[in-house]
Amino acid sequence: MDVTIRRALISVSDKTGVVELGRGLTELGIEILSSGGTATVLAGGGVPVTPVAEVTGAPEILGGRVKTLHPAIHGGILADRRNPEHMRELQAHGIEPIDLVVCNLYPFEDTVATPGTTEDEALEQIDIGGPAMVRAAAKNHHSVAVIVSPERYTWALEEIRARGGISAPTRRRLALEAFHHTAGYDAAITRYLSAGEDLPDRLVLTGHKVAHLRYGENPHQQAALYAEPGPRSGLAAATQLHGKELSYNNLTDTDAAWSLVRELGGAAAVIVKHANPCGAAVAVTLADAYARALECDPTSAYGGIVALSRTCDAATAEQIGKIFTEVVIAPAYDDDALAILTAKKNLRILRAGDDGPPRPEVRRISGGLLLQTPDPPDDLAEARVVTRAEPSLEQWADLRFAWTVVKHVRSNAIVLARDGAAWGVGAGQMSRVEAAELAARRAGDRAKGSVCASDAFFPFRDGVDAAVTAGATAVIQPGGSVRDDEVIAAADEHGIPMVFTGRRHFRH
Repeated sequence: MDVTIRRALISVSDKTGVVELGRGLTELGIEILSSGGTATVLAGGGVPVTPVAEVTGAPEILGGRVKTLHPAIHGGILADRRNPEHMRELQAHGIEPIDLVVCNLYPFEDTVATPGTTEDEALEQIDIGGPAMVRAAAKNHHSVAVIVSPERYTWALEEIRARGGISAPTRRRLALEAFHHTAGYDAAITRYLSAGEDLPDRLVLTGHKVAHLRYGENPHQQAALYAEPGPRSGLAAATQLHGKELSYNNLTDTDAAWSLVRELGGAAAVIVKHANPCGAAVAVTLADAYARALECDPTSAYGGIVALSRTCDAATAEQIGKIFTEVVIAPAYDDDALAILTAKKNLRILRAGDDGPPRPEVRRISGGLLLQTPDPPDDLAEARVVTRAEPSLEQWADLRFAWTVVKHVRSNAIVLARDGAAWGVGAGQMSRVEAAELAARRAGDRAKGSVCASDAFFPFRDGVDAAVTAGATAVIQPGGSVRDDEVIAAADEHGIPMVFTGRRHFRH
């Protein structure tokens, strides 16, 4: 059943389009109640307004903190028109029904995103009367319509003009949007006040939809991308410059590539396939870095994701364009590079957004959620050489590089690297020796003179033996096995240095 709109209450923080809305409602003969800054803006735009203070008989107090919190307002919103007793009570108290509530809330998120904002300034932007009105109208959507977004103004006016009111399906949809609005608002406040609390007693998650994706992990699954509250950052803030719509897998793989390339620094390139790096390198130029990353596993790179640490230039773009690539992500692109890459009709080109602060990682399991703090970059502060042989300066550089790459490989993981490039990646194996053998097989002769990184300790010496047989000349691993002595003895037997980091980097 439609609700005829005779009386509307407008109180908005975001004044976008509010004068046009007010004029449209006035033309339809609808009385408008308003207060504070909204009333001033409406009156300034020539819209007749009844001040809320005239309805309540009470002035705005406490600097505007209290103005709509009154039975004359909330009674008019919350009265269920289907309930005769509610209507008799309104009449007995001289309260007129309010049919439409237009309200959006104080800009809390924008305020706390501003550098230098004090806690007092943030707390002042926690709206009280607004959420109360929005929730009241949404609860009573059988009798009242509520609008929280300026994007709905024209749409609502068109329906009122066409029908004389707002239909039940529309009111329910608007009520759902309203509860999303207040839930997201409360979540933003909770997030601000709980800053520094890694594992809160109550987990509050919210986000707004950024994009509907082509499909999920498989074409028969639907998927969408949501951004967390606050300033847009990370992959959710990336701008797509060209190409087909992104899929779920495109984004998860791109996130994996971007996470690694950010840690490598310098001129770096990473190629990812199915969430695992199949190539990674650093070099003097970006083009050289990409060429060396591709050389690691050119077969797997087909249909992969490329992440670049610096502005993509024409020389790098020329190389990327030679094989089928799903996504390229970089901080920026020069004009020549864009001209080359956009010639590929379906290639998705992303310009990365700004990095935000590290955030806890969330994963769903059946019936619940797992939350963990991020795995930060490892400066090897706890690293120690445990063998008779010491790494050379060149080996130390490669050990650091390999240790960074292996952190981003699915466990069990082994990486063979040399001269700032990964040459063999053994990912996601059930046993560590199989991961070492896989890395050796993929590296082939290029493993000669490489270093070996293992994301967790070697439980037996066989993994070390496999790496050395392939050509590895140094090993870096967390240590911590009950057979560490046996593994160290194996390294000493082979005459190679081994470094214990004291930190594991499982990735599941």
